[in-house]
Amino acid sequence: MLVLVAVHALAAVIAPALVRTWGRRALYLVAAVPAATLVWALAHTGQVRSGTPVVETFPWVPGLGLEIALRMGALGWLLVVLVGGVGALVLAYSAHYFSSDDPGLGRFAAVFVAFAGAMLGLVVSDDLLLLYVFWELTTVFSYLLIGYDPAKRASRRAAMQALLVTTLGGLAMLAGFIMLGQHAGTYRWSEIAGNLPDGGYLAVALVLVLLGAMSKSAIFPFNFWLPNAMAAPTPVSAYLHAAAMVKAGVFLVALMGPAVADVAPWRPVLLTTGLVTLFLGAWSALRQVDLKLLLAYGTVSQLGLLMVVLGAGTRDTALAGVAMVLAHALFKATLFLSVGIIDHATGTRDLRELSGLGRRSPALAVVATLAAASMAGLPPLAGFVAKEAAYEAFLHGGVADRVVLAGVVLGSALTVAYTLRFLWGAFAAKPGVPTTETTHPVGWPFLAGPALLAAAGLVVGVSAPAVDRLLAPYADLYPTTGTPYHLALWHGPTLALGLSVAAVAAGAGLFLLVHRGRLRTGAWLPFDGAAGYQRVVNGVDRLAVELTGATQRGSLPFYLGVILIVLVVLPGSALLAGSPWSGSFRAWDTPLQAVAAAVVIVAAIAAARALRRLTAMILVGVAGYGTAVLFVLHGAPDLALTQFLVETVTIVMFVLVLRRLPEKFSERPIRSSRRGRIGLGIAVGAVTAGMAYVAASGRQAVPISVGFPDEAVSYGGGKNVVNVTLVDIRAWDTMGEIAVLVVAATGVASLIFRRSRDLDKRSGIPGATTTTASRPRWLTTGATTRRQSVILQVVTRLLFHAIAVFSIYLLFSGHNAPGGGFAAGLVAGLALTVRYLAGGRTELNSAAPVDAGKLLGAGLFVAVGTGVVAIPFGGEFLQSALLDFHLPVVGHLHFVTSVFFDVGVYLIVVGLVLDILRSLGAEMDRQHETERSDVPAEVRDKELV
Repeated sequence: MLVLVAVHALAAVIAPALVRTWGRRALYLVAAVPAATLVWALAHTGQVRSGTPVVETFPWVPGLGLEIALRMGALGWLLVVLVGGVGALVLAYSAHYFSSDDPGLGRFAAVFVAFAGAMLGLVVSDDLLLLYVFWELTTVFSYLLIGYDPAKRASRRAAMQALLVTTLGGLAMLAGFIMLGQHAGTYRWSEIAGNLPDGGYLAVALVLVLLGAMSKSAIFPFNFWLPNAMAAPTPVSAYLHAAAMVKAGVFLVALMGPAVADVAPWRPVLLTTGLVTLFLGAWSALRQVDLKLLLAYGTVSQLGLLMVVLGAGTRDTALAGVAMVLAHALFKATLFLSVGIIDHATGTRDLRELSGLGRRSPALAVVATLAAASMAGLPPLAGFVAKEAAYEAFLHGGVADRVVLAGVVLGSALTVAYTLRFLWGAFAAKPGVPTTETTHPVGWPFLAGPALLAAAGLVVGVSAPAVDRLLAPYADLYPTTGTPYHLALWHGPTLALGLSVAAVAAGAGLFLLVHRGRLRTGAWLPFDGAAGYQRVVNGVDRLAVELTGATQRGSLPFYLGVILIVLVVLPGSALLAGSPWSGSFRAWDTPLQAVAAAVVIVAAIAAARALRRLTAMILVGVAGYGTAVLFVLHGAPDLALTQFLVETVTIVMFVLVLRRLPEKFSERPIRSSRRGRIGLGIAVGAVTAGMAYVAASGRQAVPISVGFPDEAVSYGGGKNVVNVTLVDIRAWDTMGEIAVLVVAATGVASLIFRRSRDLDKRSGIPGATTTTASRPRWLTTGATTRRQSVILQVVTRLLFHAIAVFSIYLLFSGHNAPGGGFAAGLVAGLALTVRYLAGGRTELNSAAPVDAGKLLGAGLFVAVGTGVVAIPFGGEFLQSALLDFHLPVVGHLHFVTSVFFDVGVYLIVVGLVLDILRSLGAEMDRQHETERSDVPAEVRDKELV
């Protein structure tokens, strides 16, 4: 089963290429994938018929106890047959429905087969979380299929409506699944069914699950989205809204019914909403003039009937329900495809404009009439067998069942009425309406799919006993009371047969009343789901506008203040109310820590009171250096080194930006609001310190890091626990962090709008020649500019190479001593920063004649490549190896492959610093020079003096 799902995914990937190569004929090849699913299901018919499900299990997330658990019983077998068989026929039909030059045909084929694969995975999932994954995949793919033509507003709105409704229902269903799984200790439904919780907990979980099922199957009050989804192409409607997507909710109800049918909310919810949906859909169908919309509302009505029958929760209603699922898929897919042929041949679906089509296309009329007769419940078709089974099942129940039976019979009469309206509107010759011309002939290749489905409905009806033997293993999951019912075409002159005759007669009479204008269908019921949905959407939009206007005021201090106030109020209240304070408190280990802390506090207060931006930045740096000193005093040299380097690079970057900002802060905020901000800052500091103290003192379990020192030596091959943790023990975290660095660098560069990327050919100075840039001279270009410091240039001559070599030393020594790729990259970045400060952007380009983006990409490639290399050798991703060599002169050499991962980190950090220097420094220099180029030379000289 998993292989079949994977084949669908592969077919979705290659389908666009196949369509580009072979045009619409490629749809026949794509149709082979769901056809293979049908063949596979038929090959397992004997096993399913014997009551033995097909089971497959694969590990998914072993650490969380999740697995890909697949299970196909009788119910799953039926849905797999429908998903595969109808899917293959619809794809073959689409090869004639769409034109060869349709630009979206490749995307349609890919999404369609992907949807078929997701639906296949859904109906064979035994794990509820896996079922939810496939459930949401069908939602996404149906959104893409319904919105097939994005240029049409109706398609976009219908797709979005279907997405919102079914996704919200799916989230509620997920909550119910989690409740059931957490109680049972497993998410396998086959095991949960025998270990259900009791009381209100189970009732709440089932109501949440039913919300998902009802929204997916368009059951009241969610019945409005399906008719709007008819904006999709007709093949999509024939598959999603007849045989596949809308059956997902019905399938879920049928799957869970044997275990939960007796739980309080199950039957009342399904019977009530199902009957309401049955009537609303049927009555609405009688009012439609578009054949496709008529069938859509008929689908809503039939889905309500399916929920009623399957929700009743008895053995006989379950048998009738699955028989009705089969019959409905066959006749409704046939009718949708027939409407597609009518639209394709005549250019219209309006029954007021169609006349005499039955005489012009008799084969199409026969196929559609056969399917419509099954929908109306006429013998000897599958619809008749299923509907008579439903009548018989409700006949032998109590008073409540008799009430439901009356509703089902009335709904069946309405079904007959709109079926007759469909046949009359599509094929009858209407007085005063010209005979409809068929601009495109209806050939047998186009008609083959609907004809096969209609014939299948006839075969199922005639061979009802054989179908009964296939579906009985599912029905037998319910307790049996009395003599079990069996599907058959003829049970004799029973009361159920009389009810069938009465429903057909009443439906025919109702159609005549409507057709002759004696019964008006224009009057509508007081509740309209579509209007309610629109009111909710408009309300949410209005609320969003008001909330945005009140909160998004364009003030950074306001945003930060709101965040910090929430931090003080919520965690601060918890700290005060919970009293999680321990009795012991130690201020410091050595008085030097108090001195360093005092420096940090004084620097922070002074920074908050500073009037000049540069002063504030330097004081913030002092606070950062004080924090690094605290790391040193706590015996964490790696953290201290990293903090020193990060603080230094940060100060440089801020200074580069401050050059383009006013020297002083503005006079705002006024003195009164400034006091409030100071108070908020003190409160935030107190709450944050309290949270840190409580978190550190409230530990109950032994920290996982206790075992890191031993593992760092034995497993990681290094004595520096910090570095081994970063590149080995928790390498996945580091991988995520360096990916964030790459994204951040890209964002910085995009914001600044760099212009010069070809750094190998341009020096960065306007008017510079390629020859000058290709042979840079050591710190001579900067000497020609009066703004550069000669002393800084001399110092740079002495220190640059030493700093670069020191960064390489830190890179390779970090596994056993303070250092590592991050610290080494920062040191190299500082070397480039000094080079930039000494000679400007020209010297920066000479020192690093490489594009920063390429450096970032190379670093990420090296880091990921290091992780992948272990896999071919049987290792795990990012697993390192210890290598020991004995070289003749060097002697014993101990090498760890995680060093290559550190090299990737090194390249990324250097690329990030280089990117920021070029964006915030070099590019801003260029902008400044451009702005100053209009100033007369004598004015610039006076400014320099």
